Amino acid sequence: MHIYNTLTRRKEPFKPLVDGKVSMYVCGMTVYDYCHLGHARVMVAFDVITRYLRHRGYDVTYVRNITDIDDKILKRAEENGEPIDALTERMIAAMHEDEARLNVLPPSQEPRATEHIGDIIRMIETLVEKGFAYAADNGDVYYRVRKFADYGKLNNRQLDDMRSGARVEVDVHKEDPLDFVLWKAAKPGEAHWHSPWGDGRPGWHIECSAMSTCCLGDTFDIHGGGPDLTFPHHENEIAQSEAATGKTYVNTWMHAGAVRVNQEKMSKSLGNFFTIRDVLAEHDPEVVRYLLVASHYRSAINYSVDSLVEARKSLTRLYTALDGVNADEQAAASDAAERFTAAMDDDFNTPIALAALFDLARDLNRAKSDQPAEAPRLAGELKRLAGVLGLLQQTPQTFLKGAQQQVALSEEEIEAKIAERQAAKGSKDFARADAIRDELAALGIILKDSREGTTWVIEAP
Repeated sequence: MHIYNTLTRRKEPFKPLVDGKVSMYVCGMTVYDYCHLGHARVMVAFDVITRYLRHRGYDVTYVRNITDIDDKILKRAEENGEPIDALTERMIAAMHEDEARLNVLPPSQEPRATEHIGDIIRMIETLVEKGFAYAADNGDVYYRVRKFADYGKLNNRQLDDMRSGARVEVDVHKEDPLDFVLWKAAKPGEAHWHSPWGDGRPGWHIECSAMSTCCLGDTFDIHGGGPDLTFPHHENEIAQSEAATGKTYVNTWMHAGAVRVNQEKMSKSLGNFFTIRDVLAEHDPEVVRYLLVASHYRSAINYSVDSLVEARKSLTRLYTALDGVNADEQAAASDAAERFTAAMDDDFNTPIALAALFDLARDLNRAKSDQPAEAPRLAGELKRLAGVLGLLQQTPQTFLKGAQQQVALSEEEIEAKIAERQAAKGSKDFARADAIRDELAALGIILKDSREGTTWVIEAP
């Protein structure tokens, strides 16, 4: 098995620290709001990775933390007029609902920052004792970035380039503008804990260093997260952890790709920001999961109505192949299984793995008419391998019935929508016209404009 290591910028043979066991930590959510599509990407990517490692026989300890104390949490709780713990408990419950609907398995451990304050303080004390951190006169504690010789190695950055080319927070209490906070002095009325430096709370970066090493040890196999975490978060984690322990922090760094919406970066300012529950209110969760699995975990995903239509069509092909066959659940060696394994062993290449599943579905369709006795074995193999990706978890009848309901508009209703769209275009309300087109496309009804007018076809069952 080979995995791409962000640190070395190449694929490397995967050899865990302990034979047969894998220790993995993934940065989880800061629970001040509902999870969005970017979170879904990370959730599903590392769920697939965990499932496959277990499929290959590894005993996987998968730790994904919860950040339940943070500036954003304090601000949102104040805006809402609710206690911090009420906000975080509500968002954690929502997060668990979202991941369950996406068929994301719970992590082995889910530590919360507020449960590890003592561990965080002890790590900061070690850094202060070793000269890697210092207490400022305002009650904050900062990390001395220039003290750590390897700072920048994850992102291949030089310290002087960071200072000249990046926006660096100006703080008169810092020895160097590049230094970052480990402990924040509490403002009047803020949530706080007692520490040797006064009442305060931890900085974000130190939380993950403390939680990961407490759960998995000073060195562990895999650390993962979203694409926006490589700098400064993961860079700072390395600096803190390796300075404190004197050991290599992580052997393999993995980062999932970003989510783009209609080829644009997802952001609230662009009005293309979607929470997981927004999306699942409109679309079958398995279709959304398929979309997230169909791209290689390191590549960017484009989320759009068209991409969801294609995802549904692809899943429909697989479920249609299974329809009417009693799958034999016993594992059996097959060429498709070998190609599936080879693809996943190559840095979890899900697009190639899915191609093997579609070949298996084609063989199953042929067997249903030409070799009926072979069909149950092929169906069982298709379900078994798809299950490694967390797919084909419904009965064919349930999924296909749901797909048919997606296009349950009558012909008159479709024509009325088209007429409404034409009227919107005539009044130059192009946003409304596009919204109607997208609404129909989400139901599998594809509009085709020509000089003669607008026609439509159904591209989902």
